[in-house]
Amino acid sequence: MNPANQAAVLSRRQFLAAATAAAAVSASSPRLIGAEPSAAGKPDFPLVDFHVHLDNSTIDQVMELARSQGVKYGIVEHAGTEENKYPVVLSNDEEMNGYLKMLDGKPVYRGVQAEWTDWTSGFSRKTLGRLDFILMDAMTYPGKDGQRVKLWDPDAAARVDMSDKQKFMDRFVDWHVELLEQQPIDVFANVSWLPAPLADEYDTYWTPPRIQRVVRAAAEKQVAIEIGLKIPSLAFLKIAKEAGVKFTLGTNGRYPNMGKLAPCIEMAGRLGLKSDDMFVPKTEGQRAVDRWKGNA
Repeated sequence: MNPANQAAVLSRRQFLAAATAAAAVSASSPRLIGAEPSAAGKPDFPLVDFHVHLDNSTIDQVMELARSQGVKYGIVEHAGTEENKYPVVLSNDEEMNGYLKMLDGKPVYRGVQAEWTDWTSGFSRKTLGRLDFILMDAMTYPGKDGQRVKLWDPDAAARVDMSDKQKFMDRFVDWHVELLEQQPIDVFANVSWLPAPLADEYDTYWTPPRIQRVVRAAAEKQVAIEIGLKIPSLAFLKIAKEAGVKFTLGTNGRYPNMGKLAPCIEMAGRLGLKSDDMFVPKTEGQRAVDRWKGNA
């Protein structure tokens, strides 16, 4: 991407950063409710931030930070066609293999953040099989013309019909379920995020029946749900736990803000999560891409 285009890109991570910064600061010393922390003040499962981007950093810088925090990272890079406008988008086997080579020998989980429904088209199944996990979210959405719309962009409301918010929300839930059922996903990220016109009324739009639809699809497809810095709500996560869904912790962070999991740990404590509740990348043959019936 040339510098002009790169400057024009407003990434979802930039959009979410302002919203999550306050939560990260206020929860810097969380009290774990409903779960006994270890002597070191940590929960009884290994701390892994499964949503880490290398923007504005090097893998060596990130590894030094991980060591100082005592947190393992799941590194993700955007993957999909070149229509997806990010500073880096992996679009073919050569680019993917170069990315994986950079991470060779590093004590990290190697993943991608999948973009749109055609994201697998440039990759062989063999190359996708080298990944430890695949992460995706529902924040890029079909617009009125069928083209992909980043719902956090300022012009999203002009390109997506949100005039009837309840009807939009029903379609948005359908979109979550479509992705969960049709894409090879191990982790569903930024779960229950809402675009600006709906964001101030989270509980109005994320009703129990809507939550249950998303959770049911995640459970059926063995997709873990990310506990982020502010979302999903405790009510959403309780329904997911009751359904037997696994969980990850994720900051959606870039240097030096990855690994700051305090709000996620607090929520995990309120849920009473234990090691058995947490996602661990599966072995070959058991991952989402191995079960997937697609054509990669």
